[in-house]
Amino acid sequence: MDNPTRCSVIVVGAGISGITAAKVLAENGVDDVLILEASDRIGGRIRKEQFGGVTVELGAGWITGVGGKQPNPVWELARQSNLRTCFSDYSNARYNIYDHSGKIFPSGVAAHSYQKAVESAIQKLRNQESNIPETPSAPESPIELAIDFILHDFEMAEVEPISTYVDFGEKEFLVADERGYEHLLHQLAETFLDTSDGEISDTRLKLNKVVRELQHLRNGVSVKTEDGSVYEANYVILSVSIGVLQSALISFSPPLPKWKTEAISNCDITVYTKVFLKFPRKFWPCGPEKEFFIYAHQQRGYYTFWQHMENAYPGSNILVVTLTNGESKRIEAQSDQETMKEAMEVLRNMFGHDIPNATDILVPRWWNNRFQRGSYSNYPIFVNHQLIDDVKAPVGRIFFTGEHTSEKFNAYVHGGYLSGIDTGKALVEEMRIEKEKRIENQSFLIEPLFGLTLAAQSDTPRQLFLHTNKLGAPKAIS
Repeated sequence: MDNPTRCSVIVVGAGISGITAAKVLAENGVDDVLILEASDRIGGRIRKEQFGGVTVELGAGWITGVGGKQPNPVWELARQSNLRTCFSDYSNARYNIYDHSGKIFPSGVAAHSYQKAVESAIQKLRNQESNIPETPSAPESPIELAIDFILHDFEMAEVEPISTYVDFGEKEFLVADERGYEHLLHQLAETFLDTSDGEISDTRLKLNKVVRELQHLRNGVSVKTEDGSVYEANYVILSVSIGVLQSALISFSPPLPKWKTEAISNCDITVYTKVFLKFPRKFWPCGPEKEFFIYAHQQRGYYTFWQHMENAYPGSNILVVTLTNGESKRIEAQSDQETMKEAMEVLRNMFGHDIPNATDILVPRWWNNRFQRGSYSNYPIFVNHQLIDDVKAPVGRIFFTGEHTSEKFNAYVHGGYLSGIDTGKALVEEMRIEKEKRIENQSFLIEPLFGLTLAAQSDTPRQLFLHTNKLGAPKAIS
C-alpha cells in the first residue's frame, strides 16, 4: 500500500471559511496545504444557479451590514471585484400584507400588529435575561403569525441591535451578478492557488473528496475519504457546517470529548429555503416599496415572505418565496410539482385566479444535502458564551472554523470570512510555538552529543554504551 500523502495542513471544506483560512496560512509561508472539498465546486453555502435566464443565489444572497462606521470586509471584497448588487429595503414589507382574499391589510392594522409583535419579543427577551419562565402570549391571527415569522425567521431579527448592524451598518444589498456571489471566493482562492483560463487548476485543491474519518496520530492527523484515499497532515482545519458536525458524515478517532460533542449538539441550525418561480409575465405590483410582500396564513410560515426579482433583473419575471425550518423540511420531502401547486394557490389567493401558471421552479434542498445539513447556525441573544467557545475550540490537532464559530457574526457570510481569518491566525501561532519547542528539544539533545563527540577518543566505551542504547532524537523531530 502506498504511503499516504503528507502535508502541513489539510483544510476540510472549501467554503468561505476554509478558503480564507488557507489564504492566511499561505500568506504566512505555509504553502503545503491541501484543501479537500466534498462537492464538485468551491463555495459551500454560497452557490449560484442559472434559472430563468439569470443567475440566482440558492444560499447566501445578501451582503448584510453596510454603511456603518466600520467597513464590512465582504462588502469591501465585493467593491474590489465590482460585484453587482441591489439595495434591499424591507421596511415597507409590513405594509404589503395580503390576506387569503387578496386584500391588503390597512396600514394602521399592520403597524399595530407589528408594534405588538415587537413589544412581545422584547418582553420575551427580558424574561429570558431575568430567568422568568412566563412567556408573552403567542401570536394567533394570520397577520400576527406572518409578522412573527418575518421578525424571527426571515430577518433573524433580534429586536435589539445585533452585532452586524451595530458594527457595520444597517443597509443590506442583494447580490445580482452573473458571476455569482461565489466569485468572491474565486478571487480569494486565486491569490494563493494556481489557475488556468480562469479556473482553479492547483492540485492542492481536490474536489469530490468526501471526508469520512479523522484519526489523531502521534504527530498529526490521518484523513480518510469516501473513495478510499488517505491523507496525513500535521494539523487539520475542519470547515464544515454545524449541521454536518451534528450528523454522522465524519467520524473521529478517538471520539471527540464530551464537552465538544455537547457543545455541537446544543447548537441550533436554521434551514432557509428560497423557492424560485418563473412566469411568462408579471402580475404583481412593482415600483418603489413593492419589492417585498407578505401572505398572512393561519399556518405560520406557509409561503409567507415573497420578493420579486425585477429590481435585480428587470424583465426576469421571477418571484422568490422564502420558507424556513419545518416548512423547508416539508417541501424538501415532496416533489417540486407539489410545491409549485401550493405556491400557485397562495399567489391566486393574493392576485386572483386569472394569473398565469409558473413555467419553471427551483427548490434548493439544504437540509437533505449531506454536505450542508442546513443553512446557518442560530444562537439566541443570551447564549452561554462558553457554548460558542467550546464549539470553536480545537481538539488536539484538529481546528474548527465556520460561521458557527463566530460569536458576533454567526449566520452571516462575513462571520464565515472572519472566522476563517481567526482560525488561520490561531493555527499559524500554534505552529510557531510547536516549532520553537522542537528547536528547544533538538538543542537539548544535540548539545550533549556535541560534547560526546569532542571526548570520543578518550571515552570510546561510554560512546558505545550510549550508541547501544540508541540515544538520539525521537523520530518526530526531523
